[in-house]
Amino acid sequence: MNVAVINIKDVLKYCIRVLIIIFLIYVLTHFIMTSGQGVKRVVETKVSSKFLVTCLELTMPKIQMNKNSTDYKMKLTNLISMEVAMLNPEFIEEKFEINSQSTKVTQQETNDEASSIISPSPEIEIPISANTVTVQDRNFESRITDVYGIVNIDNQSNYTLTDDMLVPDFELTDKKDILIYHTHTCESYTPSEAYNYTMTGNYRTTDLNYNVVRVGRELDKCLQDKGFNVVHDETYHDYPSYSGSYERSLETVKNLLYGKSTELVIDLHRDAVGNGDTYGPTVMVDGQRVAQIMFVIGTDGGGLEHPNWQQNLKVAIKIQETGNQMYPGLFRSIIVRNSRYNQHVAKGACIIEVGATANTLDECLLSMQCLANVLAEALK
Repeated sequence: MNVAVINIKDVLKYCIRVLIIIFLIYVLTHFIMTSGQGVKRVVETKVSSKFLVTCLELTMPKIQMNKNSTDYKMKLTNLISMEVAMLNPEFIEEKFEINSQSTKVTQQETNDEASSIISPSPEIEIPISANTVTVQDRNFESRITDVYGIVNIDNQSNYTLTDDMLVPDFELTDKKDILIYHTHTCESYTPSEAYNYTMTGNYRTTDLNYNVVRVGRELDKCLQDKGFNVVHDETYHDYPSYSGSYERSLETVKNLLYGKSTELVIDLHRDAVGNGDTYGPTVMVDGQRVAQIMFVIGTDGGGLEHPNWQQNLKVAIKIQETGNQMYPGLFRSIIVRNSRYNQHVAKGACIIEVGATANTLDECLLSMQCLANVLAEALK
């Protein structure tokens, strides 16, 4: 018969040691939490990590492996996390919440993956030179307050536009790099046979295959085919909250432009004027219905600093001047407003609105072929 001999003195020493160490861990954790650094930094702080590792090595079963190995450090890290979690139930709740959010993100990524499979482009190809005819249905005449040559302008700002402001005598230094993004990412169009979808809002959808992002993808493709270097950002800025869209898109654009020389920055939208099938500005180009395009240029009239606005306007006039020569009627009057619209970020920044709610995606995709042809000519 085997008899186990227990040394009471050793057991008591071991228990006292464990209690002391647990107390020290609790005090350290409480100190870090009250200093506003959070429990998670226990693991991240080198001094705290060394202290906890020493505690664990004294109290936990010995790990039979090289102490300098990655596996050894990983096991100790996991043990530290478990010990800290047991001392602070709120940490467990926080971890659970993070895991729940991760699951939601994964589901959203799955949805994004599905919508990232780009729907086919129209088989029709719009030529560089084509006959155009204005369409009257679902349309109205653009307001005109100022004219420069063959370019019409609808000035809604507090400024009086002088000839010096309108003459397109400003040239972009970087004509090959273009940034496209969408402040109102979820704006969408009238469903068609080729591009049918279920709306998740009033002419809005988070499905990137059917909202204005799909229009941006078409412009991206057409421009790259012509040798441009294009960055197309598909970040949702108006979902789940529409409010604050411009603040969020500004952060996106500033990050994308950091350290870059890109000067032509396009915030691609769908016109929000009208509702349903009442408004869909269209022009016939080479016998095809094509959505009309409109520049919106901001100023510092609203009080925000915007030193680039006159350069932005000149670039828009130069592009529209070329467009009116190639496809008369494709461009509506350039709108000039007091709001800045994040256009202070670059010398060629602008909003381009493609069609409206009554236009179909088919018409807007063909419009991007035309716009790419115009940009290629205007930026030579």
